[in-house]
Amino acid sequence: MEDVNLTALRRLDNSAVEILDGPAFVAVYYFSQKLSKWEKKNIEGTLFVYKRSAVPANGFMIINRLYLQDLIEPINTNLEFQLQEPFLLYKDSRNKSICGIWFYDKDECARIGKLMNSLVQVEKKTHVKEQSRQRRASESDIYLYRRD
Repeated sequence: MEDVNLTALRRLDNSAVEILDGPAFVAVYYFSQKLSKWEKKNIEGTLFVYKRSAVPANGFMIINRLYLQDLIEPINTNLEFQLQEPFLLYKDSRNKSICGIWFYDKDECARIGKLMNSLVQVEKKTHVKEQSRQRRASESDIYLYRRD
């Protein structure tokens, strides 16, 4: 069954290489700051957390059962997750939008919340290492440039 699911993921993200977790059913809500309330969006279906062969290294996707519009999110340093069972809330710091993923099963919600937070932490550590590497490279470039 995992091969079938991975094939479905690859149709939408050809960088998908491995499914890390995937509960049976979730629904998506967005927080309307204008109206100060939650609004259910027409996105519900199976959520997959998966590894990618490209940067960022992980992502999550909800394959929508209602319409042809799926939700695909790369897991990067801009995402923040907060567990409020049966919801996993997340915010993208770039555009300040707040979303809630509703889980039928509270245990799945807690498990996925923990996984998402750990993947963001891994991404942050990777990002810091890459910045440090780039800084060292640019410092040595400056040094080499000054010697000539």
